[in-house]
Amino acid sequence: MSTARSGLPAGVVDWAIAAGVAAALLVTGLSGQRSAANADVLGYALLTAGGLALAARRRAPVVVLAVTGLCAVGYQAAGFDVPAVAYLFAVYAAVRAGHRAVTVAASLVMLALLPVAALASGLHDTGEAFARARGALELAWLVAAGAAGEALRQAERRAAEAERTREETARRRADEERLRIARELHDSLTHQISIIKVQAEVAVHVARKRGERVPESLLAIQEAGREATRELRATLEALRDDDTPPPRGLDQVPDLVERARAAGLDATLTVRGRRQDVPAAVDRTAYRIVQESLTNVARHAAAATASVRIDYRPDALAVRIDDDGGATPDTAPVPGVGLLGMRERVTALGGRLRAAPREEGGFTVHAELPVDGPS
Repeated sequence: MSTARSGLPAGVVDWAIAAGVAAALLVTGLSGQRSAANADVLGYALLTAGGLALAARRRAPVVVLAVTGLCAVGYQAAGFDVPAVAYLFAVYAAVRAGHRAVTVAASLVMLALLPVAALASGLHDTGEAFARARGALELAWLVAAGAAGEALRQAERRAAEAERTREETARRRADEERLRIARELHDSLTHQISIIKVQAEVAVHVARKRGERVPESLLAIQEAGREATRELRATLEALRDDDTPPPRGLDQVPDLVERARAAGLDATLTVRGRRQDVPAAVDRTAYRIVQESLTNVARHAAAATASVRIDYRPDALAVRIDDDGGATPDTAPVPGVGLLGMRERVTALGGRLRAAPREEGGFTVHAELPVDGPS
């Protein structure tokens, strides 16, 4: 439930204002001038209804505008010379809610109907000059009510814009601080891991030079240090890059294949199906799968050839990388960081990934990415 600035619930405040206006209209109707028409009960009912309708002005300002206007015309026609106070409140609420065109149109109709209703009931038949003066006064009150509603609407809009700007500024500063901390953390980690890697490589070199057996744990530390250094440097370069690099996608896959050939791998690229636009996330993920697969082939597979196949389908994009390395069906693949990263990317897009040794030897990575799934 919304709360008014006074601390009371907005509904309570609305009903209090509505009851106060209804009471003021009734008192004015009882003490003011009335025609000789025998319609007192109807007039009192319209006075009360016009005031109480204001309780719904926040929820349905246009409906309340119409109800209060009809009630004002009705009790004027019934012979009650009572100002359309409830309608002024409704004009204020409708303009504040942004219904300016509807309010102007309704007010023009009211300005035309109120004198007619008063004349029909026998009120204000004293002359044309009085009617003109009363019309000018009613117009002035309507303009004042509309101006007050518009002023408050603009003030609320500016306050909301200022609050949104403050939130965006705070969020941007928090992002900048997180980025600064991330950079410092990566600097520190890169330095420390580089020391570990160098020490491990020196120990391996010394052991081999002496003809001693190199412990497996030392080789594992050396390899882990290299992998961690490579990943940290790549992340650190991305963090320090002030200009956003162009996104990598399927258009850059031929470059990956060419680099693999330059490194001594007999790599081929085959594209099947009709080339079509795919979601940006699918485009990036396909590139990363090919990149990581070719990197693994060059580093771990001891392969001579590798084939990359991209298949454009109506509902999916299929990416497959095969090599002729030393993997065999009875060799369980060790899930490294790269393979886990590929699986997470594919799963996030609602696709499927298969990474396993081939029956004829070597290794295959096969991913199917839906082109109409979550991006």
